[in-house]
Amino acid sequence: MRMILLVAIGVLYVFSIPWYRAEDAPLRLVLGLPDWVAVALGCYAAVAVLNSIAWLLTDVRDDAELPASLGLTNAPKSEEPGSGADR
Repeated sequence: MRMILLVAIGVLYVFSIPWYRAEDAPLRLVLGLPDWVAVALGCYAAVAVLNSIAWLLTDVRDDAELPASLGLTNAPKSEEPGSGADR
């Protein structure tokens, strides 16, 4: 399900670009905005909703080990260098 949401987000980003409009298309207003702006804003709002749903479906464990390639550790903040504990 999460992958489907991520693909839908990608499709919405592509659809938000007004490449499909003809240069000589008449100006139509939607809520006081040009129609292509209204479509783009609607796509961005839908992306935000789908992204939040995708994150709700993602299991993030707080006790998971961090990859060593990131150079981070799971050490408590008081043991980190420069945290004030070594002064």
